[in-house]
Amino acid sequence: MISVHLWSGMRRLAGGAEAVSVQAATVGQMYDALIASHPGLEPVIKAGVSVVIDGEVTAGGRNLPVKPGQEIYLIQRVKGG
Repeated sequence: MISVHLWSGMRRLAGGAEAVSVQAATVGQMYDALIASHPGLEPVIKAGVSVVIDGEVTAGGRNLPVKPGQEIYLIQRVKGG
């Protein structure tokens, strides 16, 4: 089980929860589990979010492993420029 922290704009779509626990071993499984438990998150996740694991914005995609005990945050997509 991993705990995923949500940025404030997503919390209202997850019943006001600051963090949601889901069973997942990869970022893709995490997305799927979040959508399954909180369907209102689907449009935001599908539009694109950034995943921060242990303080680093990741670019590993859906196959990137996630583990219990890691600090995982979903934030608004970080775009370069």
